Amino acid sequence: MKPELAFVVWAVVLTFVQMLLAVSGATLQVGLPALAGNREGLAPCTGWAGRAARAHHNMLENLVLFAALVLVAVVAGRANSVTLLGAQLFFWARLAYAVVYVAGIPWLRTALWLVSVIGLALIFSQLL
Repeated sequence: MKPELAFVVWAVVLTFVQMLLAVSGATLQVGLPALAGNREGLAPCTGWAGRAARAHHNMLENLVLFAALVLVAVVAGRANSVTLLGAQLFFWARLAYAVVYVAGIPWLRTALWLVSVIGLALIFSQLL
């Protein structure tokens, strides 16, 4: 397996862990019966639970871009040291982003998001 594809798999694992964290936070705040219901009128989570949910949502948005770029690079035979660096930057920045977002550190969170975007741009640059 190409190493870039391994980073896609690990990004999926990270997304899954973020989902579990977000669900745990929501369960603690509103309770399982409310979450098991139809969720109409459910108040949004606040504090770390709300941040965990937003970080998970953001990861879902970015995972689609990352997976698409890596898959195209591998299938097109364009995977190289630059795409690997892009995949590494994306994954490690997203891991740090998740931790920093839940901790509530805004500017560092934004900087880490930018690093992950640079990783996407590096992969994209090899597809032109």
